[in-house]
Amino acid sequence: MAGRLRRRLVPDGIAARLALTVVLVLLLTQAISALVYLTDRGQGRPMHSRVELFDRVVAVVQLVEATAPADRPRVVHALDDPVLGVEWLRTGPPFKANRAGQPLEQFRYHLGEALGGQPREILAEMRNDPLLGPPAGPLAGGDPMHRVRTLRLAVSLGDGSWLVFSATNAPDGTFRLARFALWMALIAVVVTVVSLLTARRLTAPLAAFATAAERLGVDGAVAPLPETGPLELRVATRAVNRMQERVLRFVEDRTRMVAAIGHDLRTPLTRLRLRAEFIEDPELQRKMLADLDEMEAMVNATLAFARDDAQHEARVPADLADLLQSLCDDRIDAGGAAAYIGPAHLPVVCRPVAMRRALANLIDNALNYGMGAEVALAAAGGQAVVTIDDSGPGIPESLLEAVFQPFYRVESSRSRDTGGTGLGLAVARTIIRGHGGDITLANRSEGGLRVTVTVPM
Repeated sequence: MAGRLRRRLVPDGIAARLALTVVLVLLLTQAISALVYLTDRGQGRPMHSRVELFDRVVAVVQLVEATAPADRPRVVHALDDPVLGVEWLRTGPPFKANRAGQPLEQFRYHLGEALGGQPREILAEMRNDPLLGPPAGPLAGGDPMHRVRTLRLAVSLGDGSWLVFSATNAPDGTFRLARFALWMALIAVVVTVVSLLTARRLTAPLAAFATAAERLGVDGAVAPLPETGPLELRVATRAVNRMQERVLRFVEDRTRMVAAIGHDLRTPLTRLRLRAEFIEDPELQRKMLADLDEMEAMVNATLAFARDDAQHEARVPADLADLLQSLCDDRIDAGGAAAYIGPAHLPVVCRPVAMRRALANLIDNALNYGMGAEVALAAAGGQAVVTIDDSGPGIPESLLEAVFQPFYRVESSRSRDTGGTGLGLAVARTIIRGHGGDITLANRSEGGLRVTVTVPM
């Protein structure tokens, strides 16, 4: 139920999901900005200048004195604001003046003149920000109001009550900048986290698709890819699955066709072999039987190449070092010059029978055409690297890639004693690439050929 609801609410296309992500990030940024505004509203507003403060105090005192005592609380409440607070007290103010001298006397005089010349008692309390320099009062020369941290003024009214004015300057220095920096850092962190999580969720199906497609390129018999994720990705996955199905069907049809041809060829080959037995000329009989043996070997090799048994063998952990050592020991027991150099153990996940067949073909080539095989094994960059060196004549540079083609041989002779069937390298490369690795050939500077096999560990 929750999954169906999510699919209805979340757009199905990649473009729509990207657009939704951008909109959500913008909305989140706006929400945090609004929170900053609401939190800081009323904080950090600059205090009135000296002239504005004087005019504001005069206007409020005149208005309150002209208001009946019963209505004064309501009027004062309406006049109170975050920049200049106003409070009406029936008794004296809860503070004493901390400023005196000629500037205060001038302020008291001008305020009294503005209020009709009546003598009034005026108290002023000022506190300065220690980070902004030595104390300075708003009643001094110039207009150093920005240096005052807090200001309270108390003005007596004609009936003995008091009006108390208060104003505060939020620090504009280090603390205000630090608070602003913290808010911006919070916005950046939240937006980054949300963007990363959304992008990761959006690209996760793409990463899974890429991994599955890579596995499909190595093993064509893997299960079909799951059709999940955005619409475009599901369409691509469906197309890849159909392509895989068609490729597998083509390979199976080709295998059955070649197997049928091979089976049909065996019957006339058998008849020819029986007829050759009745040939009285020994030399002619020997040549015909040799040709028949070569034809049978080619048919068997062709069937093995087309059948591709490795595709149906399960991948299991195997010790590549032990496999190479046993191949070399078998060749030594048969009188060949083979040597293994490398670690005693190196585990890889592979199809053991197919891997043994591929490496055996390569080692046999080195023994047949290079008079010996020096097999080395090492691990590098998450891959097992096998090198097979021989001391033969090598291969012309222009033919290093051509020799991997089926039935291609460097020698012009088609004799099995000299050129084989031309399928050994083709079969080996097919198997190794089926494991996600590769085979390369290179002529050694000291003479001979080097075969390099890389297989993922």
